[in-house]
Amino acid sequence: MTIPTDQILRGDCLSILRTLPDECVDVCFADPPFNLEKKYGEYDDRKELDDYLFWCEEWIRELVRVTKPTGSIFLHNIPRWLTHYAAILNRNELAHFRHWISWDALSMPLGKTLMPAHYGILFYTKAERGFKFYEVRAPHKHCRLCNGFLKDWGGKIDLRHPFGYLVSDVWTDIHRIKHNKRRDEHPCQLPIHLLERVVLMSSDAGDVVLDPFLGTGTTAIAAKRLGRHYIGIELDSGYVKIARQKLHDITKTKLKGVYVSRYLGKEQTIRDVDAKKIFPPQLTKQNKRVLQQRVNRKVAAS
Repeated sequence: MTIPTDQILRGDCLSILRTLPDECVDVCFADPPFNLEKKYGEYDDRKELDDYLFWCEEWIRELVRVTKPTGSIFLHNIPRWLTHYAAILNRNELAHFRHWISWDALSMPLGKTLMPAHYGILFYTKAERGFKFYEVRAPHKHCRLCNGFLKDWGGKIDLRHPFGYLVSDVWTDIHRIKHNKRRDEHPCQLPIHLLERVVLMSSDAGDVVLDPFLGTGTTAIAAKRLGRHYIGIELDSGYVKIARQKLHDITKTKLKGVYVSRYLGKEQTIRDVDAKKIFPPQLTKQNKRVLQQRVNRKVAAS
């Protein structure tokens, strides 16, 4: 069965997901409605708790079904709902837990609680072994005033990678879109470089990325920029129109022949295996000493 790649399918996510064959996509990313009465265009973000969780379990099970054995499932939401999502995925080992990724978010006091300051991304894989995963790097953090490195390497500066650090499961370098000029008419738009990091760490060029709540197209744009195929599902006709318009202007983002995430003119994420192709190898003091000794011997011999 041919799957509808590089298309945005307008309609109910469950109805469309059920038309897809088993194990046909490499990565699923879902950022569903938060059930917090957000003002979406054609969706009422108010469900009774049991109804909301039952609906979530239905589409989560569909995402696992359509994911290949080597593939990954990423679910984005606030921690309250992610705990329920994790329970669904852990039940009978529907999928296999890898990480709870936290990324920085705007926050406000809610009273009688810790101030919520992060969104979460659950990272699960279809299989326990044999799944695709690549370590990724982000640029070293600099002081905004002096441009000096914020990290102190403690006398081991020769271990500093020429591009940046290996990314952990806490992403403090990516933030919500703050400026209206960079936002679409959507209440929960995610930053493009967040999705590009997810895509880079879990797939190869030519793979298929599925988003059942596409919104204004961020996941599809990330996939296209990074040489992947996409399948987008979206209920709202207005969001579909915006997404299709934005996709027309997308070009692939590469640095010296390898795919990278680029935002506001700066590289934000690169796979470690690709960084090794385009950046010089790291040399420790011992490596440098050995090389210098070789040079000295050649000079002496001449």
